[in-house]
Amino acid sequence: MKLLEKRAAALRAALERHNHLYYVKDAPEISDAEYDRMFRELVDLEEGTPSLRSPDSPTQRVGAAPLPEFAEVRHRSPMLSIGNAFEEEEVRAFDRRVREALDVPEVQYAAEPKFDGLAVSLTYRNGVLVQGATRGDGATGEDITPNLRTVRSIPLQVALPKETLEVRGEVLMYRKEFEAFNARQRAAGEKEFVNPRNAAAGAVRQLDSRITATRPLRFFAYALAHFSGAHPATHSETLRLLADLGFPVCPDADVVDGAAGLLKYYERIGRKRESLPYAIDGVVYKVNRLDWQEKLGFVSRAPRFALAHKYPAEEQSTEVLGIDVQVGRTGILTPVARLKPVFVGGVTVTNATLHNEDELRRKDVWAGDFVVVRRAGDVIPEVVRVQQPGPRRPENRFEMPKACPVCASPVVRVPGEAATRCTGGLYCKAQRKQTLLHYASRRAMDIEGLGEKLVDQLVERDLVKSLADLYGLKIETLAELERMDVTSSTNVVGSIDRSRQATLNRLIFGLGIPGVGEEVAKILARHFQSLDTMLAADWATLGAEKEAIRKDNAKRKKRGESLVEVPLEGIGPEIMESIEKFLDETHNRDVIQRLRKAVAIQAPAAAARSSTGAKTFVLTGTLAGMGRDEARAALEAKGHKVTGSVSKKTDFVVAGEEAGGKLAEARKLGVKVLSENEFLDLLKSL
Repeated sequence: MKLLEKRAAALRAALERHNHLYYVKDAPEISDAEYDRMFRELVDLEEGTPSLRSPDSPTQRVGAAPLPEFAEVRHRSPMLSIGNAFEEEEVRAFDRRVREALDVPEVQYAAEPKFDGLAVSLTYRNGVLVQGATRGDGATGEDITPNLRTVRSIPLQVALPKETLEVRGEVLMYRKEFEAFNARQRAAGEKEFVNPRNAAAGAVRQLDSRITATRPLRFFAYALAHFSGAHPATHSETLRLLADLGFPVCPDADVVDGAAGLLKYYERIGRKRESLPYAIDGVVYKVNRLDWQEKLGFVSRAPRFALAHKYPAEEQSTEVLGIDVQVGRTGILTPVARLKPVFVGGVTVTNATLHNEDELRRKDVWAGDFVVVRRAGDVIPEVVRVQQPGPRRPENRFEMPKACPVCASPVVRVPGEAATRCTGGLYCKAQRKQTLLHYASRRAMDIEGLGEKLVDQLVERDLVKSLADLYGLKIETLAELERMDVTSSTNVVGSIDRSRQATLNRLIFGLGIPGVGEEVAKILARHFQSLDTMLAADWATLGAEKEAIRKDNAKRKKRGESLVEVPLEGIGPEIMESIEKFLDETHNRDVIQRLRKAVAIQAPAAAARSSTGAKTFVLTGTLAGMGRDEARAALEAKGHKVTGSVSKKTDFVVAGEEAGGKLAEARKLGVKVLSENEFLDLLKSL
């Protein structure tokens, strides 16, 4: 038995070494036949003696039996998106903001190509890959561990037997391998994919990992989200550590100085973009020092220390077959060009937005024209200009309809705006559908199972005429609809019932008020504490009060006096006007009043009503008992504020494992520092 164990271990080590040489170093040392012989020997050993099998064995790369569904994974720290820049001045402004925030004359940046793939997270414990997950919505992803084990450039084990680490990176397909894969699909009469990114995303989300194993997937690591050992001091050192551990990292990554270095790197990668083996749509800049990254923190859902600099959009020409109108969630009518299919920006495009009537007239687009279509990244394709006019008969000229094409209600041009809106409100089925989908989304009321197909039927059959009608749906009613049975109907009704308990900010966000995103909804919930207070607000007075306090604070700052908190800070006059208009609509107020009866709202202001008042917290390091998102949500639910940087206004800094620059800043400023246990005790008493 010992001899068998020794031989199996030797084969596993040898096969993983040759995998690394072939897929990461691009320098194979043995023939495919020799590799296959060793692999077959290991398979025979493990089949003959099942106790020899282990999750880190190369034999696990062939895939396993299909899963019934993906389990949910809550990320230890959010997998955030990065802000975009398209112009040189935006890059210079980013560098300027970073320097001013850090109060330093120059900053060193790590720069690397921006892969056009799928972001994933890999967790290793005791040196073994134990979990792989998709990015999902940033806070929660899907457990795709069996699928990621089939990707041969992902190490199944690393030389850190006593450490825990979480590596983040991108799964993608090389261009040539994608073309060969599509050729095989075509020859077999199977579905072809429009671009490498879609093919990679579809492969890693297969319930049957044996299918994933047949796809030519690659992996590049670009971040170390968690490491229980000695953490590197810079991002570039992190990449070297990852490479030393056996992870493939981008060979075109570099370290540059200041804005000039960033722009030179952008130009250099741009020149070799077409010769790279993989698709990229830009480059990514990150402040190299990790303690400076932590000090800079985050704004909304993006880091202040990073920027994605996109390359110019790809453009192609095609014919406009016709011009239709789409009605959005807020009732805006958008002219959309129906196009002769054209491949642009990595996908086949059949529709492109013309934005609004003024823009359409400015570009002078008619049906039958040949136009230039642009697409960049995930941006909706747009018509850039007319390349060659068509016959331009009277019937080819677009006219904005006088009535909504969905509900036949009159349409109006909003004074002072380019938008034309349907006046039908929730009576309009197009607006109703989008409103329901938004309300049910994960970041709003999180009603699982209420997807597009079901919403279409609910609206078309007039089973749901407003958001409040959702709470009157019966299992037997849903079971009569297409693709529904008693089990799925029971699940949907159960999910609707669970949404009857909701935080105020989620409900406000779910209402779909134009301009009100998640962060604005949180600000509104903290300020008003209840729907009744928000409905009774005098928005003109609030706006005047904000402006007066701002002017007074400017004087206080010059005198060195403490500043007064500005109400609804972060909400500008345009959004306030949008909220006021929404709440002034009688049918919107009626729906809100009905929702108040159906939903038990958890007020976020317990702390704000206490004698100590609302507090400002900063979270740093890794919390073992809960993720930062969970801790943030718990504090915000009690009416407290969580910020990304430490200042004299900070009341508490919660320091988990590997707390860095924010902890040092707190000690320097004399801010109270809480351990995780102290924080949990305080949380109970707030």
